[in-house]
Amino acid sequence: MKFLHSMIRVLDLDKSLNFYQNALGLMITRRNDYPKGKFSLIYLATKVGEPEIELTYNWDQKEKYSNGKNFGHLAFLVDDIYKTCQKMIDLDIEISRPPRDGYLAFIKCPDGISIEFLQKDGPLKPCSPWTEMPNIGDW
Repeated sequence: MKFLHSMIRVLDLDKSLNFYQNALGLMITRRNDYPKGKFSLIYLATKVGEPEIELTYNWDQKEKYSNGKNFGHLAFLVDDIYKTCQKMIDLDIEISRPPRDGYLAFIKCPDGISIEFLQKDGPLKPCSPWTEMPNIGDW
């Protein structure tokens, strides 16, 4: 068995693509538009052949989707959690759970899905300003 993808329904495709491509550094691996069904499927990954995130964009959707309680989050292993979180701040993305421990942090995508960052090869030494930052909202 091979894991292929997770699907997320998005309300604003441009905003979501900006987030996944520019904030998270994912690349579009393929895109399928279905005019008869009025929807698009956009697949993103860290590189071709890796597990993907499938963004489903329903062209006529106007109301925000609710997040089911059975979906938790997406997780990414990062080389430097502090640099990753600083990049998010620089892009005006709120850090919901700062990496106070040098190992774990959470943000949210434009559609409210939690994104977890985990430090590769174990925790970095805890340091300011991260150790002083409070949690914001939920994740």
